[in-house]
Amino acid sequence: MVIGSTALLNHYGIKVTTILTDFSGYLIFGVATLLTVFLIAFAPHLDFSRLFTFTNFTGTAGGGVWPQTNNMLYAFVVGLLLVTYTITGYDASAHTSEETRNAAVNVPKGMWQAVLWSMIFGYILVCAQVLAMPDIVKGAAQGYSPFAYIMSSSTMPIVVNVILVVGVVISNYLCGLACITSCSRMMYAFARDGGLPFSKGLSHVSTIYRTPTVAIWTSGLLALLSCLYGGAFAVLAAGCAVFLYISYIMPIVAGLFAEGRTWKERGPFNLGALSKPNAILAILGGLVLIWVGFQPPNDAVGRLIIGLVIFMVVLWFVLERVAPFEGVPQGQRIVQRQAMIAETESRFKDSAAD
Repeated sequence: MVIGSTALLNHYGIKVTTILTDFSGYLIFGVATLLTVFLIAFAPHLDFSRLFTFTNFTGTAGGGVWPQTNNMLYAFVVGLLLVTYTITGYDASAHTSEETRNAAVNVPKGMWQAVLWSMIFGYILVCAQVLAMPDIVKGAAQGYSPFAYIMSSSTMPIVVNVILVVGVVISNYLCGLACITSCSRMMYAFARDGGLPFSKGLSHVSTIYRTPTVAIWTSGLLALLSCLYGGAFAVLAAGCAVFLYISYIMPIVAGLFAEGRTWKERGPFNLGALSKPNAILAILGGLVLIWVGFQPPNDAVGRLIIGLVIFMVVLWFVLERVAPFEGVPQGQRIVQRQAMIAETESRFKDSAAD
């Protein structure tokens, strides 16, 4: 029902989807702010030493989420899995770049601002949850459910508690809506350039609703399939995050070696002399988060990565023999693409007139 409704909104109500995704930013910010305020206001006691006291909650003490280890540095680093999940949200700015005005400036600006504000407010919210726990030991023992423990133990008014929980649920629904939007646009963009199997169908755009309908429902179907086996969901989630970081690092590495050689013309938004040092830090940070992504209990992610890499390499060579990928349009192909867009626009106007 959730996946179906998000796909329907993307198919038939792109204007509503746009309004909802724009609203989601304010909703998430508002819910997170109120949640932080009420958690701190009704905390049983504000023991700020919790924020800088390192305690080993691996193994049974942490609800069995992480295998037992006595290496505190390892325990701290694998805790960055939370960062691995949450920091991936900024790529939505890139996925919708073709629909963004002055994209060369606004897309990178949106990306770094998303990371900055997520870091600041996310850290404050996490601190508020740690401070709001009646008992830090019991909270850690909840394993995957510390938030439920915090909310059920809070002394805040029940009405406020329910409103905040509902706000969290709606925020997650709108995130799912944005994920279908992002995935379908990315799928459409690759298919439009012939970079996916069944590209002709996946690049179809409805002349009535002006949305990539086939890509939308394919994205929804893939999301549904990923939820059929709950035991594999956590592995799949971590695996997706790992692959996202791999996809982030690849163009950064390519850009690092190309800058000043084959790539000499900078865009209007650039880091100047800090470009290469920043690229090196991004690569190192990405590699750490990739490593974190397939540590136990997500060690199956490592096998998933190897298997999918082998599968994609084989698929690539098979497809290259059947239908070679011509790459991003250049030169005369750009002119042809512009003519195709003009034709699509013409068909849309004709359909609207009917």
